[in-house]
Amino acid sequence: MDKGFEQIVSWKKARVLNKEIYRITSRASFGKDFALKDQIIRASISISSNIAEGYGRKTYKEFIYFLNVAKASCYEVKSQLYLAMDVDYIDKNAFKRIYDVCDEISKTIYGLIKHLEQKNKTEV
Repeated sequence: MDKGFEQIVSWKKARVLNKEIYRITSRASFGKDFALKDQIIRASISISSNIAEGYGRKTYKEFIYFLNVAKASCYEVKSQLYLAMDVDYIDKNAFKRIYDVCDEISKTIYGLIKHLEQKNKTEV
């Protein structure tokens, strides 16, 4: 199944993040905080979705744009994780585990952006 965007390491890691975000937000601790729950889920989904959408674009420039949006969404998830920990929806261990996945995603997206920028320079 690894043919298109499914081969991208960042997208694979974003799937792991999505699953983890859904798992933690289904806990009773998130309870009736629909706003935070919705926002962190949407930000998480945005990461994998923007990687896939960018992959489907026609130019490196467009792909890079969508990768930057995905990376920004990753930082949004990180910020929301702090709030979830601050209000005791998640503990420090869950925070660290999920935050570390976000870090890995950010780093791999950054590497892919740099790779595409170099390819873009040589093909212009």
